[in-house]
Amino acid sequence: MKVILFGASGMVGQGVLRACLEDPGVTEVLAVARRPLDGAAAPKLRELLHADFTDLTPIAGELAGADACFYCLGVSAAGRDAAEYETITYTYTLEAARVVAAGNPGLTFVYVSGEGTDSSEAGRSAWARVKGRTENALLAMDMHAYAFRPGWIQPVHGETSRTRWYRVMYRLTSWLYPVVRRVAPRYVTSTEQVGRAMLATTRLKGAGPHVLRTADINRLAA
Repeated sequence: MKVILFGASGMVGQGVLRACLEDPGVTEVLAVARRPLDGAAAPKLRELLHADFTDLTPIAGELAGADACFYCLGVSAAGRDAAEYETITYTYTLEAARVVAAGNPGLTFVYVSGEGTDSSEAGRSAWARVKGRTENALLAMDMHAYAFRPGWIQPVHGETSRTRWYRVMYRLTSWLYPVVRRVAPRYVTSTEQVGRAMLATTRLKGAGPHVLRTADINRLAA
C-alpha cells in the first residue's frame, strides 16, 4: 500500500508517519512538505518538496498510484487572521484532496479535524465553521473520505508540536494523561492510536461512519 502523507513534521503527522513505517502492509510513504523533514529517514519513506500548497498540479504525477492519503497538516487559529487560517485549513486541504483523488480511484482520504468542529457551518466560532466547511467538502467528494475529530492527543514516542505554546502545555499536563485515560477514556487518544486508526480506515473501503471522534479512533486503533 502506498500512502501519501501531508503534515509529517507536526506532532500528529510524526505519529502517523511512525505508524506507517512500522506497518508491514505499507510499502511506500510519500511525505509532501515544503521543507525537508528533520531526522526522518527510512527505506520506504520518500520526501516530495513543493512550495505552493494552493496549487499541487505540478506534482500531480508524483501523487498517482496511492491507496491512501493521510492529511495531518493544520495550524492553530490563535494569532492568525481569518484569511490565513482559511487558506491553510480549507484551501490547502481541498487542493490536496482534488489532486490526489483525481489520480487515485478508490482512494481513502483521512483528514485530521478536531473536537468542536461545526458541521452546520453556522456557529459562532470561526475556526469551527472553517473546519466544518472543510469536512463537508471532503465528504462530498468522490473518494473514501473520513474526518478525525480527536480531543486530547497525547504524544507517546517523542513526537513534538511545532507550536511553542502547545509544547509548553504538553509539558505541564503530561502527568494528567494516565489519569484522564483511566477516568475518561472516550476523550483521550495518542499519536500512536491516531496513526493506527488511519491505517485501519483503509480496510473499511468507504464504510461509515465518516466523522470519527476519539472513541471511534481508539476503537479502530485497537
